[in-house]
Amino acid sequence: MNSISHNLFKPIDNSFLVVFRVCFGFLITAEAWGAILTGWVRRSFIEPKFTFPFIDFPWLQPLPGDGMYYYFFIMGCFGLAVMLGLKYRIAIVSYTILWTTVYLMQKTNYNNHYYLLVLLCIMMSIVPAHRNFSLDVITNPEIKSNFCPNWCRIIFILQIGIVYTYAGIAKLNADWLSTDAVAVILESKKSLWLVGDVLQQKWMHCFIAIGGVCFDLFITPLLLWKRTRKWAFMASVFFHLFNSAIFQVGIFPFMGIAMCIFFFSPETIQSLFFKNRTPTLPQQNYAVRKGFIAILILWFTIQIALPSRHWLFDSDVHWTEEGHRLSWRMMLRLKSGYVNFLVIDKTTGEKALVVQGDYLTAKQQRAIASKPDMCWQFLQILKKEYAKKGQKEIEIYATGKVSINAKDAQALYDEQVDLAKVEWHRFKKSDWLLPYAVSD
Repeated sequence: MNSISHNLFKPIDNSFLVVFRVCFGFLITAEAWGAILTGWVRRSFIEPKFTFPFIDFPWLQPLPGDGMYYYFFIMGCFGLAVMLGLKYRIAIVSYTILWTTVYLMQKTNYNNHYYLLVLLCIMMSIVPAHRNFSLDVITNPEIKSNFCPNWCRIIFILQIGIVYTYAGIAKLNADWLSTDAVAVILESKKSLWLVGDVLQQKWMHCFIAIGGVCFDLFITPLLLWKRTRKWAFMASVFFHLFNSAIFQVGIFPFMGIAMCIFFFSPETIQSLFFKNRTPTLPQQNYAVRKGFIAILILWFTIQIALPSRHWLFDSDVHWTEEGHRLSWRMMLRLKSGYVNFLVIDKTTGEKALVVQGDYLTAKQQRAIASKPDMCWQFLQILKKEYAKKGQKEIEIYATGKVSINAKDAQALYDEQVDLAKVEWHRFKKSDWLLPYAVSD
């Protein structure tokens, strides 16, 4: 334990942290302001009549009118302040709160990358990334330092390793390894200029399937090993730029490239970006904080446990989505389908099909057909809306089918169950969800 504490709190050159802060600040600014410019804010928060926050945060709702435009603009200003190192602590904590709120506020556009940004923001909130090459240093020279404790580098390496490793493990399934999932995902890319036809070839599907597994499982150790670090970095640049070009996943490929900086030695980063800096390190370690070590242990215990929680459910995570979120199960399947809701007034016996377009956008309608947690939330909306019309005693039945990776469509929701009565279980399989029948 003493050896671990010594390693965590030994001083190292902080060039890597300063450079990453600038890159990180630029990217999160682009994420916030880009969400406005690309129409993402409008589609996600302005146009929908209802949003789907995480189930435990129903009170998180978008600001009325054009409020979310101002929200994201202010968030981008905080991101710019992070990049410049201006009032850094206030800026990064504020961005963290605002982005985490956005993440928890809507699930229609859920993306594991958004969750990763939450984690990175939290981690950037605790590191002294503003103590060099920042406006804070200009206004307050006393805080200037060329060093930081080694844990500032280690925590990012561990977090990145967890993300990649779980993403690789998740790909070790039949649909991915047989390239069925890859083929379905790439089918929508056949109209891409120059590469669209190539992406439909079987050899390309095999290359992406095998390459994706190998990259996720081995990129972390290859980046850690000095002999393979340069080649691993080049592979990482290719991997992320390929994803950016083909899948248009926003800032995150560039964030993935930027995070490689933590794997290079601090001295290497210093020699590349701050050649005139004196490399001499202080002889004395930073003070060991046992309480902080305990917090780090708790943090990474949670990060390791969360992606494995789908084993608590007696179900196929790809089918029921139970345990899917926060688990780094990225781009593994494509689901499509439909669901219709029949509402029966228990008092009058009147029956009526729900016109989903009266409540939901087209994207939300597709989501509730295959994502049970969002379907359950829509049921709660229906019960409230019908109660407003005086129909407080109703039954709701769902009929529909879902296809996963273009296979035969099957019923996901039990047509015989009154969904107005079902409850959502966080750590137990929902009995109103039918099991996935594997075809011979």
